[in-house]
Amino acid sequence: MEILISLSLGITLSAASGLRVFIPPLIMCMAALFGDLPLASNLQWIGTYPTLIVLSTAVVVEVLAYYIPGVNNLLDLIEIPTAIAVGSVLTAATLGDLNPVLQWTLAILAGGSAAGIVETTTSVTRVAATTMTGGLGNPVLSTAEAVLSVVLTLLGLAIPLLAAGIVLLVIIWLIRKTKAILVERRLRRQGNRTIESKYRSQARYRLR
Repeated sequence: MEILISLSLGITLSAASGLRVFIPPLIMCMAALFGDLPLASNLQWIGTYPTLIVLSTAVVVEVLAYYIPGVNNLLDLIEIPTAIAVGSVLTAATLGDLNPVLQWTLAILAGGSAAGIVETTTSVTRVAATTMTGGLGNPVLSTAEAVLSVVLTLLGLAIPLLAAGIVLLVIIWLIRKTKAILVERRLRRQGNRTIESKYRSQARYRLR
């Protein structure tokens, strides 16, 4: 049961890092410093003051960067592998002193996957929002993602099992939403090609 709770916490933190990479590790660092969260012995460095300073700086830079048009979409590409790596480390840190092979296998499969799926799907959603609103909707989306990252992280620390269930539902919704966006974009491209082909045919007919 203890491993299940720890794994649920790790998955929740990883999913939250898919929304904002550095917010969950910063909150984890603070919780560890206050003695509220035990960490695996090989990852005790997460709960140190130098880590707190580095993560605090990273959070400020990351959150502000997402409000800069163009930079936010570029960050999404960079942060997909970063989120996977951070999610794996966060999950490994919550699992305690397991066998290292089991610890990192679970961390990569559960934490890395959760972070990667959330980061990838939100990236697609951001591109769609940029296209639909001309970038005007991105600040609202960025704020919502940052707030949700904080809420998920705190919920995971307080009620890990419930938080993991919510994460699962969010991931399912994000996958469905992303699939719908991709299908719509493909149909739109096909429609544009059909219209272009029709105009070309008409032009050739007139030339005759």
